Amino acid sequence: MGVLLRKWHGPLSCCAVAMAVLAAVSVVGLVVDERTVLGQGVWLKPFKFALSFGLYATTLAWMIAQAGRWRRTLWWLGTVTVAGFVAPEITAITFQAARGVPSHFNLSTALDATVFMIMGGAAYLGWLLTFVMGILLIAQRRVDRAMAWAIPLGLAVSLAGMSIGYLMTAPTPGQAEQLASGLSLATVGAHGVGGPDGGPGMPVTGWETGSGDLRVAHFVGLHALQVLPLVAIGLRMLSRRFAVLASGATRTGLVITAAFGYAGLTALVLWQARRGQALVHPDALTLGAAAGLVALVSAAAVVILAVSAPRRATLRDMPARPAATLAGR
Repeated sequence: MGVLLRKWHGPLSCCAVAMAVLAAVSVVGLVVDERTVLGQGVWLKPFKFALSFGLYATTLAWMIAQAGRWRRTLWWLGTVTVAGFVAPEITAITFQAARGVPSHFNLSTALDATVFMIMGGAAYLGWLLTFVMGILLIAQRRVDRAMAWAIPLGLAVSLAGMSIGYLMTAPTPGQAEQLASGLSLATVGAHGVGGPDGGPGMPVTGWETGSGDLRVAHFVGLHALQVLPLVAIGLRMLSRRFAVLASGATRTGLVITAAFGYAGLTALVLWQARRGQALVHPDALTLGAAAGLVALVSAAAVVILAVSAPRRATLRDMPARPAATLAGR
């Protein structure tokens, strides 16, 4: 374990530690600072982004440590990710929180517009760097087939989740009309659909409870990067106790099924938000789609396990070959 930790990417590991410190500082800020932005404590956004970036940095540091090929290239890409994506993004968010103004979609002043442009540029760079690192990580040799699928599928869904952020930067229909009429707006873009940003929100996440919220799908998709490798690790641990999971093919099938279900969940909550519907107030159509997704994923998992069970039984019941026969081959 100690050797593995020494192989972890240093800048990304330090970034993860810094994000943990910022999250702790933000919690203190939420307690002692009574200022709000759009109805939420000014330090809530730095807290959430610090946790998210911390998980992102930790996951990439771990993935790079597993790499056998292009380690030097991956090291430099990871370093540029910290310096060109995470650091500018979290600095801008924290800076605006300290000022007590919104960080996203804020064009109120030249300074606010510049900060938002920096965040946008950093986000584009982060997507590109994650994509390139994903390609290099996919091409690694891995003994565990389930993990060999979990990493690329997790990266693919995560990149899709990152892309949802770009939907929020587009002008809303109302904003588009105002811009077309020649008005200069202080806010362009929104995470809410069917209602103004800053309405009643869920605890901690702040997701809208009175309208659709694109941040839900953004969050869910982003963290496929952690969820799917954890599924592969969990299945490998369970295989020590459950013989049906001993086969690498079985675990791989379950990881692919989990990836399909996770991608479906991301698409479902995005579809729900785009219809102006809050996560906590799904209609019958949303519930029906969710039930269909659960049924499909469950059926696929049952089929994979059912096919694997007879194979395990057949292998277990095969008579052992005589030692002389084996020696003569």
